[in-house]
Amino acid sequence: MFVLELTYTAPLEAVDAVLDAHVAWLDEQYDKGLFLASGRKNPRDGGVILAVAADRAGIEEVAASDPFVVAGVCAYRITEFTATKTAPALEPYRETLG
Repeated sequence: MFVLELTYTAPLEAVDAVLDAHVAWLDEQYDKGLFLASGRKNPRDGGVILAVAADRAGIEEVAASDPFVVAGVCAYRITEFTATKTAPALEPYRETLG
């Protein structure tokens, strides 16, 4: 499982100019089953995505395809973690240490 933290690197006007494309990209990732939750940070200086993928290289490739990244308006910080405890709805993503 991965936490993707987006930090805006451009003014909000530039971010908003790419927002529709970013939302369409988010929808694609949800349709593929990669993203579990996402939203804006408060204050609005970026966002957070909770994601699942087979490996870090795959999630880095997905992040690089975000229209925000392509337009140069945000940077990603990707943190991989092992979800050993989850809410019941996320049980399919629960892992055991081994």
